This record gives sequence, structure tokens and C-alpha cells, in this order.
Amino acid sequence: MLRFTLSRILGAIPTLLILISLSFLLIRVAPGGPFDSEKQLPPEIEANLRAAYNLDEPVVQQLGRYLWNLAQGDFGPSFQYRDFTVTELIAGSFPVSLRLGAMAMLLALSLGVLAGCVAALRQNRLADYSVMTAAMTGISVPNFVMAPLLVLVFAVWLGWLPAGGLGDGSVSHLILPVITLALPQIAYIARLTRASMIDVLRSPFIRTARAQGLTPLTVLIRHAMKPALLPVVSYLGPALAGIITGSVVVEQIFGVPGLGRFFVQGALNRDYTLVMGVVVFYGTLIVVLNLMVDLLYGWLDPRLRR
Repeated sequence: MLRFTLSRILGAIPTLLILISLSFLLIRVAPGGPFDSEKQLPPEIEANLRAAYNLDEPVVQQLGRYLWNLAQGDFGPSFQYRDFTVTELIAGSFPVSLRLGAMAMLLALSLGVLAGCVAALRQNRLADYSVMTAAMTGISVPNFVMAPLLVLVFAVWLGWLPAGGLGDGSVSHLILPVITLALPQIAYIARLTRASMIDVLRSPFIRTARAQGLTPLTVLIRHAMKPALLPVVSYLGPALAGIITGSVVVEQIFGVPGLGRFFVQGALNRDYTLVMGVVVFYGTLIVVLNLMVDLLYGWLDPRLRR
């Protein structure tokens, strides 16, 4: 297991380096700059600003400086939010995004696995067709379409929930964003669970468990659930990535002051360091989460350790 873990960690390091380097170069190649505005700055003032932020250096030298600062935990200063560093902006807004994503992931796992098990146990019946129809709908409708629809129905027409913002921090303000983020993942997890559970329930060891007189619920929980969840576990990495990237749009729609809103504002304002900081932070988070999923999958299936 130790060798398996080390191989995954060593594979994650070059992935991060490639991600950081490509993101850095693509941002520098994009047209415009952090000091572009409707009012043109005098050339000498713009030159002084570029020199103050080391933007007058060659791109390779800038990349080397950025990697060195990043190794020390310094994401650099923000070009637009002058009173804050990028590290402070990330530290202040990420807990909101984390709470949103964790609740959405918990909801997606709970409802997705339950719906998939129900569909597998009622294969080719009304319950199965209903679950798969709902799953296809959840996959087909993107979150930037689902979010306004949920606001229109539950906030405008029915008046049950607030339309956006965090308000006093109560759970009611998070219900619509969490549901919007969770719906596509519920659909994917339900489909994966259904297909895997159907295959497992046809296995010889399940027939043996039934022949021993065990109840259907005992067979499902104690014998079928663990092998059936292996595809779901392997999907957790992409699912978390989908929730993280989806939160960028959802937080902007619902006015939630999370990390996604800073990313959008940084991109609109050409705030190089803020955009890079969010990309690197999210990229590192996704790599770490995928690494954890690999280790969990290796623990569940010992054959992968070899």
C-alpha cells in the first residue's frame, strides 16, 4: 500500500507543475492587461506599475519567480483588490465554497446511491424508468439553466426560499445553490449505482448469500453494497471537480460570496494573480481529491495495489 501511495503522489507533482505553467502562460498570452481601463494611463505611470509588479520581466523569469513564491505559500498581491493579497482573498472566501460543495456532495451521494439501488432492485419496472428519466433530465439540463428555474419557482412564485445571498447565514439561503450543484451529480451517481448494482446482484456470491436464507435487505447492505459502490468511488474525483467548477457559475447567479465570484471578477478585471491563485488552488484541490479517491479505491480493491 505504501508503494501504491508513493506512486500516486509522485504522479501528482508533475501534473500540478504542468497545470501551473500552462495556466500562467495562457493568462499572459490573453489580450489585455490588469492596468487596462476606459481611461488610458500615461505611458510612464503604466511602466512604473508594470515594474512594481515585475510584469516588465521576461515571461520565463516571471514564471520562475511565481513558482518560487508559490512554494512558500505566497499567491502574490491582487491587482484589483489593493488592500488584500490573493492568499487572504482565498482564505476568506473558500470556507463558503467548501460548505456549499460539501453539502451538495453529501446530498448527491445520499440521493444518488438510494435512487440507483431502488432502480436496480426494481429493474424494468415503473420505479426504474422513473429514476432513469429523472437522471437523464438532471444530466441534460445545465446548472446555469436550472438555477434561474429554481429561483423562479421556489423564490418568486412560491416564496418559500430566498432568491440569493447568504443573509444571516441560515441554511435556507443555501438550499437552492446546494440543490443546483447536486442535481447533475445525483443523476450520474444514480446511473452508476444502478448499473453496478444490477451486475453485482447477478454474481454467484450473491446467490450463495440468498441460499443461506439471508433477507434481501441484509444481502443488499452486507454483501452487494461494497462492490457495487466501487464505480461510484472512482467517480468521486470527477464529481467533486464538477461541483467545484460548477460553483463558479452558481455562486455568481445566487450572489454567494464564495471563491467562484472572485474568480469571475478576477477574469473580468484581468487580475492575473487572482485568477492564477484560484486556478492553482482549485487545481491542487482536484489533484489531492483524485489522489484520495485513488487511495480509497486501492483500499477497497486490493488488486489495484499491484
